[in-house]
Amino acid sequence: MSVASLATRLATMSPAEHGFSWFDPDVVAGHGRGPLGGMVIPAKDLHHVAGMPTAFGSATRQVLATETDPFLQALIDRGAIIAGKTQSSELGMSAYCEPVGMVAPSNPLLPGHTPGGSSGGAAVAVARGLVDAAHASDGGGSIRVPAAACGVVGLKPAHDSTGGRPATQGFITRDIDTQALLHDLVPVLRPLKIGVLLDPLHADTPVEAERIAAVEEAAHYLEQLGHRVIPVGLPYGPWAFEAFSEVLAWRSAKITGEASPLVEWLRKRGTAMSTAQRQRAVAAFNSVGATVLEAWDVDVTLMPTLSRTPPQIGFFSALSPEEDFLEQTRWTPWATLFNMTGGPALTLPDGVQLGGIRVGTSELLGLGKQLARD
Repeated sequence: MSVASLATRLATMSPAEHGFSWFDPDVVAGHGRGPLGGMVIPAKDLHHVAGMPTAFGSATRQVLATETDPFLQALIDRGAIIAGKTQSSELGMSAYCEPVGMVAPSNPLLPGHTPGGSSGGAAVAVARGLVDAAHASDGGGSIRVPAAACGVVGLKPAHDSTGGRPATQGFITRDIDTQALLHDLVPVLRPLKIGVLLDPLHADTPVEAERIAAVEEAAHYLEQLGHRVIPVGLPYGPWAFEAFSEVLAWRSAKITGEASPLVEWLRKRGTAMSTAQRQRAVAAFNSVGATVLEAWDVDVTLMPTLSRTPPQIGFFSALSPEEDFLEQTRWTPWATLFNMTGGPALTLPDGVQLGGIRVGTSELLGLGKQLARD
């Protein structure tokens, strides 16, 4: 879709429907020259593009960017057109998308329900067919959760998570081939050993039957294709997610300015941590990858992304901050595993999630193409 066509469509939609926080078809000087051939890719509103406002998911935090994030500049250099921004939760700190002082995007599949977060606006824009791809980022499932909620494709690529670094940038797209194009990768096909995990990993919560059925159907199909499929159990105890939540709090201690109740709660937790507590949390976080490798003798894991149907907008934020955080974890009890290990993780439109244990992003894309019947 061209910028002009996108502008025409956006003019007929409400902010809740299109998921954009800002759009200007004229601020694209120098864009569109390169192998991506003018593909329109909106940026997530946590990342700077020179000449565009960045609100960081809150109207109180908006600034005018004077520089462009290197990840986004690389896209522009390859010929992408970044003509706008999509909505995010405040500072990307939640698995739902209710930006402070701005309109919360609505799930195209379930109007009035959350599209997931924090990259909720990106998922909405792709699910509505406004763009083929949208820039996103993932520090705890923020690409994969909205992809599952809105029925599109979300890839958290492999990244270096050492030192308590859970986040990386990527894309939400309509298909696997677009992911491969944007990451400049060729999907690799080979027989793999796949471990199926149906038990929630980070919370004691029921899982809807249809989500279990989707994983079981995918497992059966992959077995028919010649992959070895086995069940796997939980690879670690509660300590791993405790480490993730403590690292998140530690990183939140650096946040300044007025904040939403959830972000303020995380900031206070982080500020109260001693140096020794922070060091222990990072050390435990760093050990998760080796623990998983020892526990699981598989190449890839297959699991749900969400435990249940996306709730209505306002469900999480109406809770106390602590219960909000816990309820998000019950909704997304597998998501943060790959933010700790750094392995690639791919969510497909049916909500099934593939996670790389002993494979890279290219092999995960190859397996995803098989499951998507591409």
